[in-house]
Amino acid sequence: MSLFDMNGPLMNALRKLANIILCNIVFCLLSLPLFTVGAALAALYACMQAILTDDEDDIIVKQYWDAFRRNFKQATVIWLLCLAAFAFLGIYYLIVSSMGGMMGRVYRISFFMMCILFLFGFQYLFPLQARYANHVKNTLKNAWLLSIAALPWTILSILLVIAAVYISFFMNPDGLNLAVFLWGMMGFGIVAYLNSFFFQRAFQRIDPEKLEVKHEAPKEAVFIDEEHRSAEVFFQESSYSNPDWNRQAYPGKGSNPAAGGSAEKGVRKRKF
Repeated sequence: MSLFDMNGPLMNALRKLANIILCNIVFCLLSLPLFTVGAALAALYACMQAILTDDEDDIIVKQYWDAFRRNFKQATVIWLLCLAAFAFLGIYYLIVSSMGGMMGRVYRISFFMMCILFLFGFQYLFPLQARYANHVKNTLKNAWLLSIAALPWTILSILLVIAAVYISFFMNPDGLNLAVFLWGMMGFGIVAYLNSFFFQRAFQRIDPEKLEVKHEAPKEAVFIDEEHRSAEVFFQESSYSNPDWNRQAYPGKGSNPAAGGSAEKGVRKRKF
């Protein structure tokens, strides 16, 4: 195979990079009104997840725009709630930073704990919105539950963002203009693409197709016919929409859990 073969690894990597750059530029443009940042982030993650699985369209900008329109309403609501949380944390910090003594230290520790807790869930909000069709309330709840359930991937995704920001803006303060240019060209897309590797692992806990486990009876077992030798069992390890957090098993197939169907209600995967 030639190095420059259109279906070769090199050209495939360059095609992915070009799509990431295009998505990054569109993301920056659509984020300029500020209140559209949520929809732009959801569309960016939708495209990055598609690129990661080689499921992107030939015209990636059209795919981005479709995802932006599809997620606009709910992602905007989520983003406005995040802005309210940012404002609360900012006001809280201004108050506790003026406090002295032991109580001041206690309140400052509580501030950092709230920031960490918020950051845990914030990492998953827009990837979840991009990937699953759900209510805003369930998306918010799922984000924080999943951040704890998939804690190693949560920490890795946060460290990736911190490292990218530190390398870009703090390692070489004189290169601020270059850092801004690189982030405007590809920075957000690269970080979202790399984070999608971690999120893909985390999503395995709630993807409906990942919850299907096939159990086969031992060969020495006696059945009237071979049809009963193998049975499919759907495990709902945690649907993140079930407040009871129970592990439930439903044998067989069907849309009704009582008749043997899957109980995934809060998680419905989008088709890209």
